[in-house]
Amino acid sequence: MEAQVTVETPQTGQGTGSVLELTEAAAERVKVALRREGLVDNALRVAVAGGGCSGFQYSLSFDNSVRPGDTMVEQWGVRMVVDATSVQFLHGTTIDYVESLHGAGFKFINLRVTRTCGCGSSFSA
Repeated sequence: MEAQVTVETPQTGQGTGSVLELTEAAAERVKVALRREGLVDNALRVAVAGGGCSGFQYSLSFDNSVRPGDTMVEQWGVRMVVDATSVQFLHGTTIDYVESLHGAGFKFINLRVTRTCGCGSSFSA
């Protein structure tokens, strides 16, 4: 039996209400990391896990497999996969990459979040 995978192909930069959107800046940083690690045919796996001071935290990793129930989204030449449980927390989220005086990193813009912690790395929905 073949794994059931949902594939979304939102139009770049259109605010489609997709499961997940990636800004061009974030996509470029993902591509740099993939090249640096020598990873070919890997996707960015985006997940939500229990933990952190507010209850949930985001997880980013590279994965070369798609699992049953995953949703796959491709934008700016980057494939992203999200597991079925995380989809409910990530729907409509945008991932950006920001650089500031305080540092640089990926920023999650998630309108479903009801509270975040002081450190900014965990949330509740």
